[in-house]
Amino acid sequence: MTSSYTITFEGDYIKVLSDGDKDLEFATELWSEVAKSCREHDCFNVLGIAETDSPMSTLDGYELAQVFRDLGIVENHRIAWVELNQEAKHATYFIETVLSNRGLPGRLFSSAAEAKEWLLSDGNA
Repeated sequence: MTSSYTITFEGDYIKVLSDGDKDLEFATELWSEVAKSCREHDCFNVLGIAETDSPMSTLDGYELAQVFRDLGIVENHRIAWVELNQEAKHATYFIETVLSNRGLPGRLFSSAAEAKEWLLSDGNA
């Protein structure tokens, strides 16, 4: 399956919808566009909802942290991510851990409602 994404500005946050197979090349393209949209709208809250067919490899997950740094996706961003495919959730948790261990933003949620509530809250609880 091919991978696709859409990025829209929703007023308080940037919304990212993605599906398909995930790898570092796809992630680099997607996050490059997310970073561009964040700068364009001066909005650094990102709500991502994904339905992954084939998740990123462990090696790609490690390298994603450097992609974030290269794109300027750092502490001023808040990223709330939802993975709808239960079989791909384990790989997404791994990426969340890698980003967190490197001081980069990103938190995984079970539902879009829960993610949006956290994203738009005042604190980072």
